[in-house]
Amino acid sequence: MTQILSIQSAVAYGHAGNSAAVFPLQRLGIDVWPVYTVNFSNHTGYGSWRGPLIAADDVLEVVRGIDDRGVLAGVDALLSGYQGGAEVGRVILEAAALVKQRNPEAIYCCDPVMGDFGRGFYARPGIPEFMRDHVVPAADVMSPNLFELEFLTGRSELTTVAQTVVAAHELRARGPRTVLVTSVVHPGDEQVMRMVAVTADGSWQVETPLIDRNFTGSGDLTTAVFLAHLLRTGDPAAALSATASIVYGILRRTADAGSSELVLVPNQDQIVAPTHTFEAVPVAG
Repeated sequence: MTQILSIQSAVAYGHAGNSAAVFPLQRLGIDVWPVYTVNFSNHTGYGSWRGPLIAADDVLEVVRGIDDRGVLAGVDALLSGYQGGAEVGRVILEAAALVKQRNPEAIYCCDPVMGDFGRGFYARPGIPEFMRDHVVPAADVMSPNLFELEFLTGRSELTTVAQTVVAAHELRARGPRTVLVTSVVHPGDEQVMRMVAVTADGSWQVETPLIDRNFTGSGDLTTAVFLAHLLRTGDPAAALSATASIVYGILRRTADAGSSELVLVPNQDQIVAPTHTFEAVPVAG
């Protein structure tokens, strides 16, 4: 059985961080070991929330406790998302190094959550630079959105798929073997949402209809599902196709329900047998 150690935030109500990643991974037949960086009542998009930030040392203690059981050698991947501060980021890198020490075949998959167009950076000061300078060289898989890709590569105004692929290769040259670029919307083509996957062996894109609203937790869902299918198949194009199909199904059902939270549980069939199928196609780059 595939096993993933997922170090992310958690919310009691709704779906963000581990609360958006763990259930879909389990529904796909993966054994997930969640480690929390925060334990909030709800995601911060509501403007108010309660609950604790978990101290970086306490996060590391949980990982060390898992290692005490002698089971880290069975971990296939470490997954991380939003990092509340550089101290938590350093703990995640230490955990990734420990997992790889126990299992040299394990991979580190990072969703470099920092910001987005229209909002700018919403990560705490110092996190974007920490991601660029320390996380990029350590990651095997990264899933930036277009805004984050521009920052991590020092590029601006990536307005075509070809430019996006070139930038993803530049990111790959600094660390990750696989780059998944999410939420790719280019000027003049605003009705289409793309995801682009880039490896040393090729580049692929998948297009879905654009659902014109924001979904908290969709990036956490996307990265988790892509990692699951990449581990299962070893085929980035197949993983990209499956990810787009699953995520579109969940987001479409969420929009149709008028829900402010992802409707993961009522529509869990979309995780294993999505209604819509979107095929990844090769792109030059």
